[in-house]
Amino acid sequence: MSAYVVLLSIVALFALLIRGRTSPAVLFTIWAAGYYLTGLVDERKWLTSYSNPALVTLIVLLLVSLALERSPLLDRFAGVVLKGRPSLAILRLSVVTTVVSAFLNNTAVVGALLGVISRQRHLPASKLLIPLSYAAILGGITTLVGTSTNLVVNSFVIDAGLPPLGMFQFTAVGVPVALACIAVMVLGSRLLPAHEAASNENRQAYFLEAQVTAGSPLAGKSIEQNRLRSLDGLFLLEIERDGRLISPVGPDETLREGDVLVFTGEIEKVQALQQFSGLHVFGTRADTLLGSNLIEVVISNESMLPNRTLRDVDFRSQFDAGVVGIRRGDKRLAGQLGRIPLRVGDCLLLAVGADFAQHRNIDRNFHLLNGGLLRPKLTSNQSRIALSGFALAIALSALDVWPLLNGLLALLAVLLATRMLTINEMRRRFPFELLLIIGSALTIATALESSGAAQLVAHTMRSAFDGYGVTGAFIGVYLITLALTEVITNNAAAALAFPIALSTARAFDVDPMPFVMAVAYGASAGFLVPFGYQTHLMVMSPGRYRVTDFFKAGVPVSLTYSAVVLLLVPVFFPF
Repeated sequence: MSAYVVLLSIVALFALLIRGRTSPAVLFTIWAAGYYLTGLVDERKWLTSYSNPALVTLIVLLLVSLALERSPLLDRFAGVVLKGRPSLAILRLSVVTTVVSAFLNNTAVVGALLGVISRQRHLPASKLLIPLSYAAILGGITTLVGTSTNLVVNSFVIDAGLPPLGMFQFTAVGVPVALACIAVMVLGSRLLPAHEAASNENRQAYFLEAQVTAGSPLAGKSIEQNRLRSLDGLFLLEIERDGRLISPVGPDETLREGDVLVFTGEIEKVQALQQFSGLHVFGTRADTLLGSNLIEVVISNESMLPNRTLRDVDFRSQFDAGVVGIRRGDKRLAGQLGRIPLRVGDCLLLAVGADFAQHRNIDRNFHLLNGGLLRPKLTSNQSRIALSGFALAIALSALDVWPLLNGLLALLAVLLATRMLTINEMRRRFPFELLLIIGSALTIATALESSGAAQLVAHTMRSAFDGYGVTGAFIGVYLITLALTEVITNNAAAALAFPIALSTARAFDVDPMPFVMAVAYGASAGFLVPFGYQTHLMVMSPGRYRVTDFFKAGVPVSLTYSAVVLLLVPVFFPF
């Protein structure tokens, strides 16, 4: 009976993850605590899930990456690769990104190149940013440390009592997959939109919100009389008045006190509102806010802002900046912008104060599209020390001379001792949510095993694929994982699919390794929709992409990826 109850609870967890209103960290933690409180998992197993060796290795790796991502190496690469025809630029960018992402955190790689690509004028950014995100995924699947997903799967492997995965155990399959997919991206470069070239007049269009204040000289006059229709580069989309929207806005519409005006326009043109007294832009006087320096930022996956509105956040005191405008891909935003829940990947146009760069929470919450990194780059000597130390830790681990965790801890000590990394920076960027998700997922996996729920699913899969044998079951596990990663996060997909894969392998009495690899590669196969993978969300607004842009570009890549994985995994990891 408990097996069916656990399965129903997993279905509920899956539904809540898809809904997306509650963070995965909160949901996984609640479920893990629930399984402990109901006796499905004992106290020791519950607590040790959060100190799994592979999980600790992942956390230390991410902390070390905080220093590595400040190396000037990526900026130097970017200046060389972003030239020539789109197909050649995509090829060079994809190869460089894939190689770097094989060893550095892919979110950090995309974050470091995002501003450079958005600012360059050789090619439309929309031709390059989807390939950047895809290449970061492809580099991640070639080594153990290339993506957090591989380390997450390794934590499940160790927890299940299987031999830990090797540093380059993913390479034999990962490299051919990456090469095949890069070739497809280059050949399919025409599938990528060219938004800047096709619609230059609307490039970088933002939505901003201005309220007519009490006593404003604008009140009582029409749109035409207030000269709000003749603004160069700005267009009045709608008026929100007493809870209702007025759209389209006619020239004879008379403004009232309290009206909220929603404009769209280019970055360079938003300061046109500075001339109007009696207007507040996002709650701040227009003449004060728009007289500041304006910079563009993208909300990061580590930010505290997603699922909160600007009304909920004391933005000025948090960041010494005021929000001027919002941009979300190529999507039309409607209604009061201050009440729209923010998302990872949203672009914000900020008017920044003098102390903006000194605020310690900037790098955790935002990727800057202009103005460069707020944190100083490593010097050439520091960069050599950090990268050489990281390469040494990887090499010693690959040669079985010293465990990866030991090497990373030694490197972390060197980075702290030389001040290339500080305790305060580690505290600000510590991946608490990832720790909670993976630790809780290990507890959930234990509950699935101990309750018999995983075995029940495995027997169902064996019955479903009985006529196709173990190969059919292997393909089924891969497709289940792929489907999960397209609708929820990659790490959550791996967490839910791993117990099913392991139990399916045991039900067929075969080596579990090909099923483990099916989960690892399947959990990184998110190419079709932008919502399941954080780097896709990061590039969506700067590239002004629609969801359909990811689907068009992603279908050939996803099919190629899946075909090569399903062909090669059984060759290098026989049943």
